[in-house]
Amino acid sequence: MEQRNQTITSEFLLLGLPIESDQTNLFYALFLAIYLTTILGNLLIILLIHLDSQLHTPMYFFLSNLSFSDLCFSSVTMPELLQNMQSQVPSIPYAGCLTQMYFFLLFADLESLLLVAMAYDRYVAICFPLHYSTIMSPKLCVSLVVLSWVLTTFNALLHTLLMARLCFCAENVIPHFFCDMSALLKLSCSDTRVNELVIFTIGGLNLVIPFLLIITSYARILSSILKVPFSGGIRKAFSTCGSHLSVVSLFYGTVIALYLCPSANNSTVKEIVMSMMYTVVTPMLNPFIYSLRNRDMKEALGKVFCKKIFFLLICW
Repeated sequence: MEQRNQTITSEFLLLGLPIESDQTNLFYALFLAIYLTTILGNLLIILLIHLDSQLHTPMYFFLSNLSFSDLCFSSVTMPELLQNMQSQVPSIPYAGCLTQMYFFLLFADLESLLLVAMAYDRYVAICFPLHYSTIMSPKLCVSLVVLSWVLTTFNALLHTLLMARLCFCAENVIPHFFCDMSALLKLSCSDTRVNELVIFTIGGLNLVIPFLLIITSYARILSSILKVPFSGGIRKAFSTCGSHLSVVSLFYGTVIALYLCPSANNSTVKEIVMSMMYTVVTPMLNPFIYSLRNRDMKEALGKVFCKKIFFLLICW
């Protein structure tokens, strides 16, 4: 047996971002600001929905879960990225790499299914407004979220267990800023055909089916909107659906292009940039997309600040 196959990898080296050493501090400050904005923005949405009783509706229930998912999704990769940018040896243990991959898949798939639930909620609200409260019952909303957690947990565990059975030999350098599944498969010295088959079947279905369901929902919504005269309610429906579609386009566009339609011409830098779009940028933009374009969220924010100022004046 060759020496390459005799050395078992106990840790991986994450090359991180392809930036010059003299630019490290600048990018560190940038990504730290992005991460803090993501955490604070999503926490603010969760807090507002919890405090304002007018936001205790199915749409905002799903939005609060999406914000929690974004918060966790960003926290899977960003702290490790920031730590490695300040480290001389940006390494991650083997067990830590698999753990990161598991939670990365968990929250990425969870976001996908929550976007489906939000699209279905808007479809029912616009196409069947008189039956909305009956169809979108609290029991159904909770069931959809629980089902999303169960499915994503199973899918992430399946891919992680399949990855754990592989052997990793002398080569341990990952040209990425996190333990990306495709990058790990390239480093393995075992037969990866089973892993690749599962990725393109189950992984593909987890992306394609939710994406098609979302597109179908918004196509039906658009069809219903165009059948009625334009009004303030229709304008609000366009605004809400436009916000959702912005998130869907950014998230699914980069994920599908990166994993389901890979190109031989894609460089490592291009893949890292595309990964940044849905792992870093999307979780940060969601709070702005859903709050700045949403009158209910802005009114809730105003109420919270007014109550806070009133409380401070009373205490003073």
